[in-house]
Amino acid sequence: MRAISGLWRWRHNPLCRATDLAEAWVALAALLLILVAAPVVGSLVGGLAQDTLQESVRDQRAARHLVTATVVRKLQGSPLDSDPEAATGRDRRTRVLADWTAPDGSVHQGQVMAGLDTPQPGDQFKIWTDQQGRTVARPLDSATAATHAVLAGVGAALLAIGLVEAGRRLVVWRMVRARYARWDQAWDKAGPDWGRTGTGS
Repeated sequence: MRAISGLWRWRHNPLCRATDLAEAWVALAALLLILVAAPVVGSLVGGLAQDTLQESVRDQRAARHLVTATVVRKLQGSPLDSDPEAATGRDRRTRVLADWTAPDGSVHQGQVMAGLDTPQPGDQFKIWTDQQGRTVARPLDSATAATHAVLAGVGAALLAIGLVEAGRRLVVWRMVRARYARWDQAWDKAGPDWGRTGTGS
């Protein structure tokens, strides 16, 4: 808005310099880019991120399987760990030795984290594995993927705004430096005696 008011104020002002008008036009162009280009960039980046992440969600759901594991025994060490992928971050997990059967039919045994408060031998719980029975993290869900896509779009829009503003500041800085250089040249032409009585007579 300052750019528009600046252009209006300077349009018929006899004190208006070419650089003043140019600065106002640069500010107006930057404002238009921020209002038009930044949302477009954010929308494009967010859309691309959404497509990529949703494809990743589909791939993970196809490749990862929820299988039933059976507790062999509870293991010593860090008995309670927080599941970093849990929605609340408060799901407590206990490290156990467990048996499970992979989707391909192979039988496995290993250390896994069980969502059981007091696991006893024979207790059953669910774990995520790949087709061969190797334990994997739970697949990414659609809502989380959409959230990441929105954040990517907002980040891209803010980056575009920052670049436009940095470009505007750089252009104005160069214009001001050029203006000061012209002033220095004008003072040099006036000479060291400018303003003294009787100079030039």
